[in-house]
Amino acid sequence: MILAGFMRVVRAPLIEAYRNRIMNIHPALLPSFPGLHGQRQAADYGVRISGCTVHFVDEGMDTGPVIIQAAVPVAPDDTEDSLSERILKLEHRIFPEAIRLFAEGKLCVEGRKVKIAGYRPHDAALINPPLT
Repeated sequence: MILAGFMRVVRAPLIEAYRNRIMNIHPALLPSFPGLHGQRQAADYGVRISGCTVHFVDEGMDTGPVIIQAAVPVAPDDTEDSLSERILKLEHRIFPEAIRLFAEGKLCVEGRKVKIAGYRPHDAALINPPLT
């Protein structure tokens, strides 16, 4: 089951029936800024990096195991709208990727961690402001 823009708390009976088979996307790098207006929270807080998270749904609000995240730099003059625009572009890339990984059987949940078959981290990093 795929949730996007689903602004309701999913109750325990549905979660229990479909444990680690319900995905949601959130416009922040969870666990930071859960709930409504993640982009506004990030801009108001003054973080330098924000982004979006695809996660499995559990009984909490935006607390399920993280599947994939994407980051964007945050400018000091960003607003909720300007940050939302950049984050939305990444949401459209990572949600289909998470669905593909799930459909191909490449996701394994162990406790709070989602392991992705064949994934090996590399040295890429987003630093904001960039190092000189």
